[in-house]
Amino acid sequence: HLITANVDEYPKDLHKYRDQLEGRSMIVCKADRIDAECIVRGYISGSMWKEFLNARKNGSDTVHGFEFPSDLQESQKLPKTLFTPSSKSDDGHDENISYQQLVDLIGAETAQLCRQKSLEVYTKAADYALTKGIIIADTKFEFGFKDGKFIIIDEVLSPDSSRFWPVDKYKIGVGQPSFDKQPIRDYLSTLDWDKKAPGPKLPDSVVQQSAVRYLEAQKLLTGK
Repeated sequence: HLITANVDEYPKDLHKYRDQLEGRSMIVCKADRIDAECIVRGYISGSMWKEFLNARKNGSDTVHGFEFPSDLQESQKLPKTLFTPSSKSDDGHDENISYQQLVDLIGAETAQLCRQKSLEVYTKAADYALTKGIIIADTKFEFGFKDGKFIIIDEVLSPDSSRFWPVDKYKIGVGQPSFDKQPIRDYLSTLDWDKKAPGPKLPDSVVQQSAVRYLEAQKLLTGK
């Protein structure tokens, strides 16, 4: 859980190291992680789109308990923002699960908190981003407990955990250009990799493509 990245708020005995710490450090606290990833989707894309296509082939419009319009297209805005959790696995093999499976996994009260807070944060962020020319198609949150208090942990609304699409290039029915790690996903999809650690080394060109997109998103959202 992030406490601060402002060196002025660090313990005083660290202030003398400002030159080394500024822009490359943060103060955090360790939390008891809730073993679930809380995914919110405002548009259909990625793994959910693939699962919908598979369901459609089998004559169904239902995925993980959600019934989708039969004429739904790739990248289309969903009739209602969805909370679609997944299991949390340390080996990286997370699986999409239903809300009831989440309840069975972490308990009804904690599951309700995860769903409520995920939808609240996503909605506020998506509304803001839209005014800056970015669609947040979906995102992922993680939560935990610190001294019995329910808190958000890990990254929040970064290009690593979200799909950011440019509004001016948005087109229903196809995959979208994005300000996220898609160049990395695309490169890894060309490799015969079993998704186990250690991961393959990324070419500098792929890293640079992603960095440019991240900086562009930052500038649009913050003006900096």
